[in-house]
Amino acid sequence: MSGVWVFKNGVMRLVENPYNQSGAGESPESSSSGGQQQRMKKKFLVHLPTGEIVSSYRSLDRILVGLGWERYHGGENPDLIQFHKKTSIDLISLPRDFAKFNSIHMYDIVVKNPNIFHVRDV
Repeated sequence: MSGVWVFKNGVMRLVENPYNQSGAGESPESSSSGGQQQRMKKKFLVHLPTGEIVSSYRSLDRILVGLGWERYHGGENPDLIQFHKKTSIDLISLPRDFAKFNSIHMYDIVVKNPNIFHVRDV
């Protein structure tokens, strides 16, 4: 995972793509370096057995349910969609808005489902 840690209003958070938040499309001078551009690439989640690119929660839900994951409705945060497995203590928490689904969530799914998913650059 890559990004920039930002401290704002007493809260520290990881900004995965800091250039999305800069004004008027400006990027820092260092953006011309190859390393920065490499980290800026958009990612996508691939279901390895089928080669399917996960492009919606509908497709992800179908795959996860097939792997034994169930929707978890006990969470207190209405902005999250959560999945759990009866056979483990793992919990996958995703933003309800698929537009906010990013590489951090993708890698969480990969770690909890080894050899089933892979994160790739666009």
